[in-house]
Amino acid sequence: MDREAEGDATQPPAHHKDSDRIDHYGFERGHDFESYKEMMNEYVAVLNRRSMRWSKLLQDKPNVDKNLTVKRYVRKGVPNEHRARIWMAASGAQEQMESKPGYYQSLLAMEHDAKLKETIHTDMHRTFPDNILFKSRAEEGLQKDLFNVLLAYGHHNQAVGYCQGMNFIAGYLIIITKDEEKSFWLMDALLGRILPDYYSPAMLGLKTDQEVLGELVKTKAPAVGQLMAQYPGIWILVVSRWFICLYIDILPIETVLRIWDCLFYEGSKVLFRVALTLILHHQTEILRARSLPDVCECFKQMTCGSFTLDCHTFMQKIFTEPGSLSMTTIDKLREKCRRQILEEESRQP
Repeated sequence: MDREAEGDATQPPAHHKDSDRIDHYGFERGHDFESYKEMMNEYVAVLNRRSMRWSKLLQDKPNVDKNLTVKRYVRKGVPNEHRARIWMAASGAQEQMESKPGYYQSLLAMEHDAKLKETIHTDMHRTFPDNILFKSRAEEGLQKDLFNVLLAYGHHNQAVGYCQGMNFIAGYLIIITKDEEKSFWLMDALLGRILPDYYSPAMLGLKTDQEVLGELVKTKAPAVGQLMAQYPGIWILVVSRWFICLYIDILPIETVLRIWDCLFYEGSKVLFRVALTLILHHQTEILRARSLPDVCECFKQMTCGSFTLDCHTFMQKIFTEPGSLSMTTIDKLREKCRRQILEEESRQP
């Protein structure tokens, strides 16, 4: 991929008149631009160091195998110039794409469902209105690519079709890969394999994972668990957007991309590590809450500020603060919570 060197990560796209407030990914940054710039000035040294290590690793071993070294490297962050390649390899998307040449184009060439097209169209202007790459008036805007990826995916996975939240995920994938077909296959990896049933009409996977988080909080932060138990249905209110948008627009972009590095490599348990770290780190504030609006406000505030902006330190914390968290534990909890949800739903008139 012909990308700028990662060392220039602080440099926004130069062609825009307000470019002094635009980050590396085309987002206009208003209120937090100074703190973002400050963080990036320090983070660039980390990026350059990682970039050299990744280049050497990929030179010695062009095939990205899953092993402890690669896992460690992924947790420390994938430089932007290697991101598409690592995500494609780690998620199985590369393998899928190579095994079905021409499949993506065939989806775009087929007769399209009018309702699907209309639904996707409606969300186009809502997707990153603060990003210069997605402005519809931009000459080489990414809206067309975004539309194509979502349309192709809607035909590819008809059980899901299209639902809100998918536009943001596809948008991020396109920003990073600069490639429609790769974005489509990464979307397929996320929605089809990595995330269990988040986007189906019943959203059973999403509902389940919210409750799983509740169960994990009971064991890892019992006092918070007790407080939250006073408010039935609270997890849907405070974390459904975290999960459905995979932290897009919830956490700062560099932090989201670092989370996604691990999500593509290690799977959906990473989403729980992030949520638990945020909750554990803000226990004191949560426990001060005296009402449901207090709790909701606290959950909104905990995703902002220097703790989440400093992505490097934050990512170190997600692998230490929550303690051990195995896929076996999560699978057992998922089974239990899914059963409860289905029983409750079957009792409803």
